[in-house]
Amino acid sequence: MSRTIDEAAPTSREDPPDRSQGDRRRRGSRVGRVSWPVYALLIIAVLISVFPLYYMFVIASVGASAVTSIPPRLYPGFNFFDIAAKVFETVPFLQSLLNSVLVSLAVAVITSLLCALAGFAFAKLQFPGRNTLFLIVLLTMTVPAQLSVIPQYLIISWLDWVDTLQAIILPGLASAFGIFWMRQHLSTTLNDELMAAARIDGANSWQIFWRIGFPVVRPAAFVLGLITFTGVWNDFMWPFIVLKSPELFTVQIALKQLQANRTIDLALTMGGSFMATLPLLIVFFFVGRRMVAGIMDGAFKG
Repeated sequence: MSRTIDEAAPTSREDPPDRSQGDRRRRGSRVGRVSWPVYALLIIAVLISVFPLYYMFVIASVGASAVTSIPPRLYPGFNFFDIAAKVFETVPFLQSLLNSVLVSLAVAVITSLLCALAGFAFAKLQFPGRNTLFLIVLLTMTVPAQLSVIPQYLIISWLDWVDTLQAIILPGLASAFGIFWMRQHLSTTLNDELMAAARIDGANSWQIFWRIGFPVVRPAAFVLGLITFTGVWNDFMWPFIVLKSPELFTVQIALKQLQANRTIDLALTMGGSFMATLPLLIVFFFVGRRMVAGIMDGAFKG
């Protein structure tokens, strides 16, 4: 009898649908979906950002007449290579580009390392006056850069470095912002227990920084180096003060030499400005994603 009941009972039962998986998919699709107004705003922002560079190319490829034409001309011409050749004939533009690459790269690399060292000291080392010194470093960020021009020039003159590339490399090898940036990243990413374990194994402070601390914050150091590279590349005031020889000019000083005393050839100036901007665009094209990843890496720590 029991066997008959068992046989009459259903041998299989339909499993209830997995609703949680479907809910997760729907929530994920809603989170990942971006509405068209957001895309429209992003497109408008990109067009506004790119238009000055595009218009520089238009003027450099058409001529100065594109500036005064009514309605304004918004499509390029065919004279860009002729104007570019004239730029290279007027000033040592290629040498200026190489000088800017050398100076910007040297300052970016050394600044990233020095600021990482200082940030490590302020974040993880205990010494008297640490907080006071860090406060002084932060206060220097409120001082305008123009106020330091005369003291820096006096020091450079005393060292007999006027009209040399080291005169524009040495003053920029450390920055208060860079120290603050690296200190914040090291405070949130470098584990104190890991440092204690390294000290038990016999590692000193330099070994802890170089083998543990710096690899952890390498993305943040890369972002700092890229920001520093851009700032040094675009710097005009300090190189204009200390550099005298044309063969030592950076690219921004070379652009100034394209302007005559009383007249400005807009096509020539815009052509040089466009070519001076291209290296930065190339750098950001290849490392832009890594820069964003480095910034977001620090944003989600803690």
